[in-house]
Amino acid sequence: MTIAPAAASDRSGAVLTAGSAPAVPPTEPQVCAGGPRVAIAGFFLECNRWAPVTTPAMFAQSIDLAGEELGAELRSAAPRLLPDAIGFAAAMDRTGPWQAVPIRCAGAQPGGPVQQGYFDALVADIEARLRAQAPVDAVFISSHGAALSTAGEDPDGVLFTRIRAVVGPEVPVVAVLDLHTNVSQAMVDALSGFVAYRTNPHADLRDRGEEAALLVRRFLHEGPGCVALTRLPLVAPATSQLIAPGTVYAQLIEEAQQQVQGEVLNVSLCGGFALADSTKCGFSVVVTARRGAQAQALQVSRRLAGRVWDERRRFVSFLTPLPQAVALAVQTGQGLGLPLMLADVADNPGAGGGGNTVDLLRALLEAGARGVLLGVFTDAALAREAHARGLGACFDAVFNRDVDVPPSGEVPARAPGVARLCRAASVLALSDGRFLGRRGLVAGTRRDMGPSALLDLGGVRVAVISHRQQLLDPAQLDVLGVDLATVRTLVVKSRGHFRVAFEGFAPSERIIEVDAPGLTTPNLRTLPWQHLPRPMFPIDEDAVWHAPVA
Repeated sequence: MTIAPAAASDRSGAVLTAGSAPAVPPTEPQVCAGGPRVAIAGFFLECNRWAPVTTPAMFAQSIDLAGEELGAELRSAAPRLLPDAIGFAAAMDRTGPWQAVPIRCAGAQPGGPVQQGYFDALVADIEARLRAQAPVDAVFISSHGAALSTAGEDPDGVLFTRIRAVVGPEVPVVAVLDLHTNVSQAMVDALSGFVAYRTNPHADLRDRGEEAALLVRRFLHEGPGCVALTRLPLVAPATSQLIAPGTVYAQLIEEAQQQVQGEVLNVSLCGGFALADSTKCGFSVVVTARRGAQAQALQVSRRLAGRVWDERRRFVSFLTPLPQAVALAVQTGQGLGLPLMLADVADNPGAGGGGNTVDLLRALLEAGARGVLLGVFTDAALAREAHARGLGACFDAVFNRDVDVPPSGEVPARAPGVARLCRAASVLALSDGRFLGRRGLVAGTRRDMGPSALLDLGGVRVAVISHRQQLLDPAQLDVLGVDLATVRTLVVKSRGHFRVAFEGFAPSERIIEVDAPGLTTPNLRTLPWQHLPRPMFPIDEDAVWHAPVA
């Protein structure tokens, strides 16, 4: 599919001003008259070692498109693709003629390791499509970078390496990755350019896609760049990776961007995803430089890694005990204080959680909290029942009816916090669950929660959905008719993306991260580690690191 530029531009590259990549020198690329042919591929999955296996059906439910279907999605007014791919295409449009070669993009909600058979077939298909479209002038990859497979530790490295093997050493291959990526040497060895998000909650995906496009344009003129990696024995809990004024991560990101000059084209500080329990876990500093500047890239990477290590104790996070959080909600419901947000961070679907633990919900009900809205609770069976009974119906709502919970009510070892809960409920609203994101991570993209219902349990309302996902956009509540002005305490099944989406609902000091059970707990010392390299700070206080000697 040929994509014409959205606006005329000077092919010398003088207009390349977005992102942090320097402008392209005024020389003509050696590509065909229609502009460079750029392959578009993607594999997006963040894996929690202890979550249920990610199946092909889970990719089909989110996105798995190839060829012409992928090309059409890339140009859709309301795409399902992540904004990095959309930003990449937009920046390529602005900066000259090019030809998109859509290969295949597959992504699923965060979960357990991907089924090996599906992943093997995905990689083989991407290889075959690349060979069929040969030659291409560059490759763009949209990736998360913290995937696992049921038989492998580094699916991302496998995919990148296989793509590199098909296109050869002289074709630029540039990837955009989540800052929670767990980076392997195989990943960086296969890439010409590495671009990670610089915001958390993630609000800059489109910007990073645009930056990747500028790197591609540069590399087409100059030749592929090089990438250097330094990894630390540091697994920062997800709750300590917030990038906001005054946080350690924000400070380090700012320092890192000051190094982007001269030969250095990008510096990415990747906090990683500890819950992968992977051999490649650890805070990573990744530097992309111009061709031939590998030594300088490695030097910058090691120096910045030293700064991160010096600040490691500032990455230790603290959670609010469940009883204390519930007491705050009760007071808030009585009209005391400003609106409150309780983040059930240990049951974050955005990190592999089921979105269906009941400890916090039960505690709020038993305490008689009022003015509470919980969103979103994943329970397809309960949502179906609400739709069958109809608007206004009253019934006994059984949460987790279809979950395999022992008769004794004991919590299954692989699903902490998941238990049955029965309460009288009335159906306040029903929806097909389809929404157009309007704020934060999924703004401007089409999403689907499946059949959804808003239930009133008496003082506590619960937004119940069918397709597991975190609460990260007010549009998820809009489709259920929720007026946030009627909410005193908003309970979110999320770790951090809600902070951008619901900015202004509650002041920062009234956003509480609750210590409750769940698959995504930030209390890393409580987890049964098997693959994580040890010692690792802060799990192990005695972890040490010394910058390697050049």
